[in-house]
Amino acid sequence: MDWSAIPSLSALRAFDMVARTGSYTAAGRDLNVTHAAIAQHVRTLEGTFQTSLVTRRGRGMSLTPAGQLLADHLQKGFGQIATGVEALQAYGTTRPLSVTVTPSFAANWLIPRMADFWQTHPDITVQLVPAIQVMDLQHNNFDLALRYGTGDWPGVKSRLLTGGDFWVVCHPDLLPNGPPPQLQDIPDGRWILEPYMLELRRVLENAGIILHEDNVTLLETNELVLSASLSGHGFSVHPKSLVERDVDAGRLTKVHALSQPPLGYYMVTRADNQSPALKTFTSWLLDTTKET
Repeated sequence: MDWSAIPSLSALRAFDMVARTGSYTAAGRDLNVTHAAIAQHVRTLEGTFQTSLVTRRGRGMSLTPAGQLLADHLQKGFGQIATGVEALQAYGTTRPLSVTVTPSFAANWLIPRMADFWQTHPDITVQLVPAIQVMDLQHNNFDLALRYGTGDWPGVKSRLLTGGDFWVVCHPDLLPNGPPPQLQDIPDGRWILEPYMLELRRVLENAGIILHEDNVTLLETNELVLSASLSGHGFSVHPKSLVERDVDAGRLTKVHALSQPPLGYYMVTRADNQSPALKTFTSWLLDTTKET
């Protein structure tokens, strides 16, 4: 399409309204412009097409055959635009919220709490997409990401959801007498860590734990690390939000707490996405953290 050959859309919209209302004055009122502005738009179109579009009859006016031909096509065209806009607006309010989240956070924190949201907001459908890798919100059309980090990702808005408290945990059988007062007092044992969480190595070493290749096993995901801990294969470190359920249920023992601000789980959104459904869901998430 050669847009340079198409007259101004403002002029076309003005003429369309003249054809619909039969009056420059009424067209100007509907478009919130002056009678003179409408007349100028029509004169501009007549100059572009080198033909008359409107003819006056006493105090009234009517369209010429050329004007009627243009009006018919404009009404169809603007009608299709209006239909498309309405469809997109309806799509934005009815389509599911698409949320990308790490599998471990979804399984251990989000999913156990979702029943409350589904019960209180049955009109909002939430589509959870578990993914280990960081997803591009714009490119992949996600409304929300729940990401672990420091919250300083470029080009997006982020808000802390859960803090950066870490818990050292193990199976209760590894500490039958309960956790010692100091982390360095735990018995020698195997540590199970994730490769991308190796920044915690320094935190553990600062707390008096000596780590070396003979007592460290690396597993690729938090799910595998957690499964190994639940099976009694060693000590591990997790965000508190991922293991507090297992600790409360007695499946794991909390050995020690480590604080690492500003690390935490953040709600991440695009700056241009503030739909009512998204606001409702993020408000519910924040309220949920206040209750726990």
